[in-house]
Amino acid sequence: MKSTVEQLSPTRVKINVEVPFDELKPNFDRAYRKIAQQVRIPGFRPGKAPARVLESRIGRAPVLEEVVNEAIPAKYLEAVRSGEVRTLGQPEFEVTKLEDREVLEFSAEVDVRPEITLPDLDDLTVSVDDVELDDAEVDEQLDQLRARFGTLTGVDRPAENGDFVSIDLSATVDGEEVPDAATTGLSYEIGSGQLVEGIDDAIIGASEGETRTFTTKLVAGEYAGRDAEVAVKVNSIKQRELPEADDEFAQLASEFDTLDELKADLRERLLRMKRVQQGVQARDKVLDELLERVEVPLPEKVLEAEISNRKHDAIHPFDHDEEAFKRSLEEQGGNPEEWETEVRAEAEKAVRTQLLLDALADERDLSVSDSELTERIIYQAQRFGMNPDEYVRRAQEAGQLGAIYADVRRGKALANVVRQVTVTDASGEALDLGELFGPDEAEEAGQAADSAQGDETAAGEGSSEDSASTGSEASNVSDEAASTPDR
Repeated sequence: MKSTVEQLSPTRVKINVEVPFDELKPNFDRAYRKIAQQVRIPGFRPGKAPARVLESRIGRAPVLEEVVNEAIPAKYLEAVRSGEVRTLGQPEFEVTKLEDREVLEFSAEVDVRPEITLPDLDDLTVSVDDVELDDAEVDEQLDQLRARFGTLTGVDRPAENGDFVSIDLSATVDGEEVPDAATTGLSYEIGSGQLVEGIDDAIIGASEGETRTFTTKLVAGEYAGRDAEVAVKVNSIKQRELPEADDEFAQLASEFDTLDELKADLRERLLRMKRVQQGVQARDKVLDELLERVEVPLPEKVLEAEISNRKHDAIHPFDHDEEAFKRSLEEQGGNPEEWETEVRAEAEKAVRTQLLLDALADERDLSVSDSELTERIIYQAQRFGMNPDEYVRRAQEAGQLGAIYADVRRGKALANVVRQVTVTDASGEALDLGELFGPDEAEEAGQAADSAQGDETAAGEGSSEDSASTGSEASNVSDEAASTPDR
C-alpha cells in the first residue's frame, strides 16, 4: 500500500491511498463468506458455495462493493498511522480509481489538529477579586441550616410566600387538555420558582380547598411556547417553623457544642468557598488571556459539528420542534438570527479552547492515570445519578471514553498553566495557588467540566445542597478550581 498526505489548509488534509489487489485477498475471502451466507444456491449448503459459483450467480460487482466498503476504512487508518496524521472528526472518502484485479485508489479529506505556537507565559499576570465576608452572609448560611431542620405545621389562613402547599394541577391549551401537565398531591414551596411562571401569584392568598386559574406559557412538551390555562387547587397549607439558633441546635445540626463554634465553622467554609471562586476566576482569566495571545485555526468540519451539537441540545427540550423553539426564543426577547450568531461564537470559543489546551498538554507531556480517569468517571456517574459501571458501559457504547480522557487531560493542562502564572487579588496581594488548587489536586483534571464532554468532536478522540452541608463543598474545592471552564 502507498499513501501520501496533501495539506489543503492549516486544519485539513487529503490522504491519497493506493492499494494493490493482492493486499485485498483477506477482504475478498471475508466478502465471499458473507455473501455465501446470504445467497441460496441449489446444490450447496448456506455459506459453502465456491467463489466462482457465487460470481457466476450474482456477478462480480456485489463482491467488489463489499470489499471496497470494508477495505477503505481499514486502509485509511493504516495510512493515518503511517503518516502520523493527527485527525479530527470523520473523513470524507472518494474512490478515485478501481481497476478490478489490479488496484484500488481512494482519497480521504479530513480535519487535522493545527500547528499552534504557544507563547512564553513568564509575563502572564491576572488579577482576581478580593475575598470579602460579612456577618450577614454567615447568618444567611445559619438560617439555611436551620431551615433544613425546620418542621412543617398546618395553618388556618390563606397561603403566603414561603409556605409549603399540597396542590393539584391541570392545564388546557385552546380547550384541549395537556396530559403531561396533570398532577395531584404535589408538594411545593411558594416562592421557590420550581414550577411554571405565574403559579406563585396564583397561589398566594388562596385558602385550603380553593381552586384558582392563571395563564402561562409552556416551556416543554408538545405545547411548548403555547399559552396554557392552568388550574391549581390548594389542598393544604403548612408553614415552616425554624428551631432556635442556640447551643442545643448546634449540637443537633453539627459536631459542635456551641453556636459560636458552629458559626465559626460556617465562616471558615464560606471563606474557603470564596477562595475557590478566586481560583475559578483566575482560571477563566488565564484561559481568556491565552486565547487572546494564541492564534488557533479552526477546523471547519469540527466547528460545524460543534454548532450542530449545541443547536440539538437547545431544541431537545422542545421535542426538536424548531418552530416551538423559535416562538419561545422570541417571547424571551430574542430572535433566531442573534441566537445563531451567539451559538457560533460559543462554538468557536469551545473548539479553540480545546485545541489550545490539547497543545498545552502536549507541550507539557501530560498524561492521565487510571486513578484520575476513575475519579472523573465516578464524579460524572454521581452527577447523572448512575452506577459507575453503568456509566462506563454507556460511555463505551457511545464511544465517549476517549472524550472523558481528553477532558481530564485538558483540565490538568489548564491547572498546570494557572499555577505557573502570577495571580494577585484586587488589593495587590499575590495569591498562593497551592492554597486555591491544592498542591496535588491542581494537577488533576477538574470535575466541573460539563460542556466539554459533548464537544469531543473538536478533541479528535474518536453540588452540595447549600454551603452549610457538612464538608461536601470543601471536598470539591480543588476540583472546581482546577477544572476546564464550561465553554
